[in-house]
Amino acid sequence: MFRGSFALSLDDKGRLTLPTRYRDSLLSENGGALICTIDHKDPCLLLYPLSEWEEIEEKLKRLSSFNPQEQRLKRLLLGHATDCDMDKNGRILLPATLREHAHLSKSLRLVGQLNKFEIWDEETWHRRVAEDMAVEQEMATAGDAELSERLQDLSL
Repeated sequence: MFRGSFALSLDDKGRLTLPTRYRDSLLSENGGALICTIDHKDPCLLLYPLSEWEEIEEKLKRLSSFNPQEQRLKRLLLGHATDCDMDKNGRILLPATLREHAHLSKSLRLVGQLNKFEIWDEETWHRRVAEDMAVEQEMATAGDAELSERLQDLSL
């Protein structure tokens, strides 16, 4: 289970080093095999352990090739999916095309999302968090925030 937010650096070759706390589990459970693809909604990347990605592929396989929306999603996620095997030092290489999609600079933010990580450019991440906080504050102040059933059941 991936949680937390980590400030990382991208080296000159386009590699990032994963946090030590996750390396052993990624190696033992997936042999260090990871899949990286674009996020179709946000300017970030999604990094999945292979076992989690295989579950996503099964869901994508069930989508229709005749429904334009479903076909677009498959094209974007599968068309950008790239094997990113972790080396003995815990590093993965992010291909240039993926780095360009997320506008990654040297400073990154790796964000745990339970079954995957998001990889953000550091500045973009901070802007997004500020935007999200502003929206939440605005909704709370307006008092007209209509929560989904799942959010209503979430008690923090």
